[in-house]
Amino acid sequence: MTHRVFIDGAAGTTGLEIVERLGPRPEFALLVLGEDERKNADARRAAINTADFVILCLPDDAAREAVAMIDNDTTRVIDASTAHRVAPGWIYGFPEVSGIEAVAKAARVSNPGCYSTGFIALVAPLVRAGLLPADWPYSCNAVSGYSGGGKALIARFEDDQDIAWRGYALQLGHKHVPEMQQRCGLTLPPLFTPAVIPAHRGMVVEIPLPLAAMAGAGTPQQLRECLAEFYAGSPVVRMGDDPGTELLLRRSMAPSDRLELFVFASPDGSQARLIATLDNLGKGASGAAVQSLNLMAGLPQTAGLRV
Repeated sequence: MTHRVFIDGAAGTTGLEIVERLGPRPEFALLVLGEDERKNADARRAAINTADFVILCLPDDAAREAVAMIDNDTTRVIDASTAHRVAPGWIYGFPEVSGIEAVAKAARVSNPGCYSTGFIALVAPLVRAGLLPADWPYSCNAVSGYSGGGKALIARFEDDQDIAWRGYALQLGHKHVPEMQQRCGLTLPPLFTPAVIPAHRGMVVEIPLPLAAMAGAGTPQQLRECLAEFYAGSPVVRMGDDPGTELLLRRSMAPSDRLELFVFASPDGSQARLIATLDNLGKGASGAAVQSLNLMAGLPQTAGLRV
């Protein structure tokens, strides 16, 4: 069976990477609008209602507008924007955490944020298992390649070779925070400090843990074992190999759809660092959307992915 897929916003960074993953696959037929039709509401409405699956790679308001155009009960949606990540009635597109069956059966799926993916992958299983407290004021420090910022930020970094680090969301309240809090079941929003570095792709997400000050927290070994068990059956999320004394993010990183997790600790176990590494355009965006699409279409979840 061939599934009709319309990518609304296919000319953007996330859309282009989804097209790259789906283009060679006979299971999917991509519905493509001409250059003069991409912003035509009638043409978009027709494509949206013709498709079996619509993937929205749009700003939040445009994504809400696109969903409102659906006038049938068969078109299923994956939204890569922030618009529906904590919205009622939408399944969070992180099958390892939300459940494979939940994503496979969903009519509406919200694609996770890139930073959120690393944070939730590390924290959610440990809070569920009672090894980390839900009421702790967590901090999350993260760096990403500049491709996650879209065409404008890509151009800025490539035009200005002198930028070594770009910190942003300095007033806090980053758009990923609500999903990070909700999907981990946290009482308090995490203090999130994102930054961009001069690498095209790649991401490191870290949560420092003062375990000795956290009542009821597990030992580093218990945290490590819990994560390993939680993701034991996943072909996408895995525990990373021991890197020794340093963990590197290289500018030459090849495209990847996997997610690797690490637990580092002080010799006495009083402190730990939870770290996730991923491709911000892979499991952090386009790869995650394709993984959800595969499940929704009844296909192997890693079909067309680089894992």
